[in-house]
Amino acid sequence: MDIEKKAIDRRIFMRGALAAALAVPLAGTLASCAGSSSSNDTPAAGGGETGKVSKDNPFGMADKATVDAVIFNGGYGIDYVTFAAKIMEKNHAGSTVKVSPSTQIAQELQPRFVSGNPPDLIDNSGAGSIGFNSILDQLEDMTSVIEAPNLEGTPIKDTLFGGVTKPGTFGDKFVALNYVLTVYALWYSASLFEQNGWEPPKTWDDAMKLGAAAKAKDKYLFVWGKEAATYYQTLAISSAIKQGGDEIRLSLENLEGDCWSKPAVQAVFKAMGAVVKAGYFKPGGAGTQFTAAQSQWSNDQSALLYPSGSWIENEMSKQTKSGFKMTGAPEPTVDSSASMPYEAMHSAAGEPFVIPTKGANVAGGKELLRVMLSKEAATNFSKTRLSPTIVKGIVPPDGFGSTALVSQTSMLEKAGEKIFTWNFVDLYGTNKDQLVVWNSFLAGSLDVAGLTSGLQKITDKVRNDDSVKKVKVS
Repeated sequence: MDIEKKAIDRRIFMRGALAAALAVPLAGTLASCAGSSSSNDTPAAGGGETGKVSKDNPFGMADKATVDAVIFNGGYGIDYVTFAAKIMEKNHAGSTVKVSPSTQIAQELQPRFVSGNPPDLIDNSGAGSIGFNSILDQLEDMTSVIEAPNLEGTPIKDTLFGGVTKPGTFGDKFVALNYVLTVYALWYSASLFEQNGWEPPKTWDDAMKLGAAAKAKDKYLFVWGKEAATYYQTLAISSAIKQGGDEIRLSLENLEGDCWSKPAVQAVFKAMGAVVKAGYFKPGGAGTQFTAAQSQWSNDQSALLYPSGSWIENEMSKQTKSGFKMTGAPEPTVDSSASMPYEAMHSAAGEPFVIPTKGANVAGGKELLRVMLSKEAATNFSKTRLSPTIVKGIVPPDGFGSTALVSQTSMLEKAGEKIFTWNFVDLYGTNKDQLVVWNSFLAGSLDVAGLTSGLQKITDKVRNDDSVKKVKVS
């Protein structure tokens, strides 16, 4: 997450950049290069040995080392990391990589940070992630990772999409390498929409009309699950930024005292409140596990739309109806007077990987991440997860047969430079508290005024807490 002023803007895609990268022929599965093993005088990373530093071992990882990685077990699973771990174990005979899943990163790992024995590599993601403001001083700078050669011998920084280091830069320190390019959208079944002559809504008035059409077919417009109620907060913020412009993003990022009361935010909240009041949300979401709720959309097709990041296809791969043709569309604006065009969208590099300074094998954590950034490992991720990584030239034009992946490419091309994101939720770790408010709102037990007040109280609590380090965004 880029929290420094200019970097926060995070226009990580220049017009046509992704399209150009996707046009590169898909490389075959590549084995690691066997280069020279001669050492040099480059200092080794923590846990490494200077005498072991070489172009094949740039961090000086010791022989027969053990690497401890804890990976968020969410929509992408963890086996893309175990895939890289097997390559690493082959390249470093006698070494062992332990990859452990977690769905509660903060709960499980904060005690390890406190006791001084954190893992060597962490995917600090999910609703239970650790707020970056609390661990910034305990994380390695990632610059050495991207300056190192990949397994094919090319400097990693030369293989990445532009701007991908910005999301993980706090102040002047680059501490998190976000591995996946995440596209946020309204997802729907293109086949179902084609059958009924429906179009994704471009405004909230369109959404209301689509909700009525869905009701006529005994379906709902939206569905939600209790752990993912804030997916609708993400949708609301995206819509408000498109409607009101960058000042909305800055107001939220800087925890302003009236950020949730800005006219554009209120217009979106009122529009969403009207959808709730009309009964276009499937009831019971506050008591439904989120993947079960998502299955009501992707398998049962009892709801038409679902807001999510592009991990949704992989997350629901086993619970999606045959012929569903999952497709993404940009978030709606309030009306045609919006500051940004409908095609503008929320996209960012996600899945932030961090390396704790006090890890027992810092060099090993960096080496595992280096392997993950190889063509072989990045191709494996995109092919099996149907989502692009930050490594260029991996995804073919047919998206490995994924309509969702093809639609991501199309949306990014149409958005051009009109791409935005924000970081305050992850930076200050407010998602858990916001879930409570959003579940109540979507269930209809809290009105727009209550939603606004509840979210502002959470924001004010962070702003007024002198123990919480704030980052000014401009």
